[in-house]
Amino acid sequence: MLIRYAKIDLVCAVAFYLALVVFNNVTDYGSNFQFVRHVLAMDTTFPGNAAMWRAVDVPWVHHAFYMSIILWEAVACGLLVAGAWQMWRLRRQGASAFHAGKGAAIAGLALNLIQWLVAFIAVGGEWFLMWQSGTWNGLDAAGRMFAVVGITLLFVNSPDEELS
Repeated sequence: MLIRYAKIDLVCAVAFYLALVVFNNVTDYGSNFQFVRHVLAMDTTFPGNAAMWRAVDVPWVHHAFYMSIILWEAVACGLLVAGAWQMWRLRRQGASAFHAGKGAAIAGLALNLIQWLVAFIAVGGEWFLMWQSGTWNGLDAAGRMFAVVGITLLFVNSPDEELS
């Protein structure tokens, strides 16, 4: 049972983190909005770089991009909460039933992994050259979260033993 509880707890921990992120992004919209705005505008990348044609300096696009990030995080969080609840309900069942109950949790973890990799590392980091910014560079945090969520996904998806 200890391994099952650990899997449920880790799903809850990632859900809690995402709930805090969504809460902060909604209640202090302006702080992280500035991050998104500067990344998309590429106004702190290396001066004169040849990729400045990619910069987007249209306020409604900045807001749409930021709101899509918040929605993406909220959906992943909801899936994780639903998945943790389903796993909790099935914790005393056989291994195949418990494993079958991981679907929403696995979907939430995968959705969040895709967000870190696509939205932050690929789009922000490479397309908008966030790596060039000394001020608006979130690649370390994105890499750290990709690792945390990825390890959690691997652990949650690992085979379960029958209860004795």
